[in-house]
Amino acid sequence: MLNFKRSGQARAPKEPHSQVTSDRKRLRIVRMGHRFHPWEDAYHLLLTLSWPKFWLAIIVGYGLANFLFAGLYLLEPEGIANAKPQSFMDAFFFSVQTMATIGYGAMYPAKPWTQMLTAVEALVGLMGFSGATGLMFARFSRPTAQVRFSQALLKTTHEGQPTLLFRMANQRQNQIIEAQVSLVFIEDTVTQEGEYLRKIQDLSLVRSTSPMFALSWLVMHRIDQQSPLFDRSIESLCNSNATFVVSLTGIDDELSQTVHARHIYAISDVLENHRFVDMLTHQPNGVICIDYRFFDQVESVAQFTPKITPKIAPKSTPN
Repeated sequence: MLNFKRSGQARAPKEPHSQVTSDRKRLRIVRMGHRFHPWEDAYHLLLTLSWPKFWLAIIVGYGLANFLFAGLYLLEPEGIANAKPQSFMDAFFFSVQTMATIGYGAMYPAKPWTQMLTAVEALVGLMGFSGATGLMFARFSRPTAQVRFSQALLKTTHEGQPTLLFRMANQRQNQIIEAQVSLVFIEDTVTQEGEYLRKIQDLSLVRSTSPMFALSWLVMHRIDQQSPLFDRSIESLCNSNATFVVSLTGIDDELSQTVHARHIYAISDVLENHRFVDMLTHQPNGVICIDYRFFDQVESVAQFTPKITPKIAPKSTPN
């Protein structure tokens, strides 16, 4: 039994096609000729930020807004009743009370300048809190799938035929119904006219749909004469910067909403002549157990020994 380890047969291309290899693999695309600033689409940016960065943006924005209004309050001497003269701390916490519409009553605006500022800050606070609440709801309400993809993409023999396969597992306690999976093969090609083209081809799967995706799913593509991978070696795929993109869609049975997941395999993830270690066991009480410790483990086909040897019953001869 072998832990997942990249084989020397699956060598990385000499000139990688700007690929990022991580838990969530993505293609790194450099856009030129267009100056794009992240804050041009602030709503999308705030939705896609990680939770630590999102909370940091909220806290920093809240602090800067109160810092700004506190400085504006200090422009009017004695504009805040019961506040220490030119005290930034009193002005800052008066700004916090105004923006959050707390209104303790100990400090209040005493002059027209501060009265105007409190009206403006109250409006800014209402808009800010409603926007933050909407962003929070949108982030929590987005349907997501916790699907795990195997680290390796195997090119092996299955039932006597060359097959490309990988496996997925649903890591939640729910079920994804009417699940559909697709596998796309992408490679660099040059046309007869000498034009560079990133060619995209769909790979047919043995089973592309599942009425209920609850445990694991072994996805297979048979490499026959109709397959774009027919008679292709790992070296030729490396030279063409081959990439395999997996897309999964389905309906969450608890939320009744569509969920999706995606994974990208680089050619360096392909292993030849290996098989996945079995991670499903059947308990005596009928319970099916899935052991994620074996999810990414593979073993050489030469080392594989079938657990059950089929027996053929002798033919009975009629009397």
